[in-house]
Amino acid sequence: MSANSFGQIFKITTFGESHGAALGVVIEGCPAGVDFNLDLLLKNLARRKPGQSSVTTSRQEDDIPEILSGIYENKTLGTPICIIVKNQDQKSADYNQIKTEARIGHADDTWKAKFGHVDHRGGGRASGRETLCRVIAGSIAQMLCQKLNPNIQLKGYASQISDFVLHDEEIKNVWNVDVDQFKTRFPSEREQRVVEWLEKAKAQGESYGGVAEVQIKNMPIGLGQPIFHKFKSDLAMAMMSLGATSAFEFGDGFASVIQKGTDFHTHMNSESYGGIRGGLTTGDLILFRVGFKPTSSIKDTAKKGRHDPCIVPRAIPVMEAMTWLLIADHLLWSRLDKI
Repeated sequence: MSANSFGQIFKITTFGESHGAALGVVIEGCPAGVDFNLDLLLKNLARRKPGQSSVTTSRQEDDIPEILSGIYENKTLGTPICIIVKNQDQKSADYNQIKTEARIGHADDTWKAKFGHVDHRGGGRASGRETLCRVIAGSIAQMLCQKLNPNIQLKGYASQISDFVLHDEEIKNVWNVDVDQFKTRFPSEREQRVVEWLEKAKAQGESYGGVAEVQIKNMPIGLGQPIFHKFKSDLAMAMMSLGATSAFEFGDGFASVIQKGTDFHTHMNSESYGGIRGGLTTGDLILFRVGFKPTSSIKDTAKKGRHDPCIVPRAIPVMEAMTWLLIADHLLWSRLDKI
């Protein structure tokens, strides 16, 4: 199996299966001398881990990282960084049936058709648990970005869960609230209704999809490569590499197709462009959205196993991690564009 890596200069390779001994990541291309912030790493892992609330999977994992290489005296060495997390709370017996009978909506059959021999337990490498590797790597990328350009900020949140949609004023207010204080990361006074909706879905073996958004502030001008590695194309690839994703858009997105050019192109810093023009960042606010389909585990499968009735709340820290990875890669790449 190839294609386990992401990035051009700041490059990561993830490894491990859901019910294996451990999952981990190797990070190459991180310069030496970056301050290692263990508290930041632990915080980001805690935001992603299972068992957070009544509307997430009940699997209990401490997700304690073990640093094997690349960091010494709380600074990066410039050598490959390897960090692992050991699995603790596997219940492999819950997945005995899918060894011979593929689950609807999952990739059990397609993985078996491709590889012949697979680890069916917990979905193996296709499990959402693989995303903890991305959060580890994204945390290192965040540390690097804070050194190279400390003004860059980003924030993710759920803008829609099932039929519940954030109002425009609530979206404008996201920088003034702690999104993590909301169980579903849906920053609204209506959040308790969303919680009750998902708790009922979890009990009934139902699931729902939604939309997560990320805003990026204070980006430098000119990140991205104009042809095959446009910032928007790399951003789309990064997001669509996550499980359960079904759509991606930035700026006005699909709404732009019905606009007149004289309305869409109002001025050089139009919000319609979403902070990216010609594939390069403009320095303006970047806002992108990712659609997630309803969680595949439903009915008896959901009731017997441990699954999220909606993946959006736990996907947000992973989206943020992938965004930091992309920014770090392009910040380093931009150094090569000029002498």
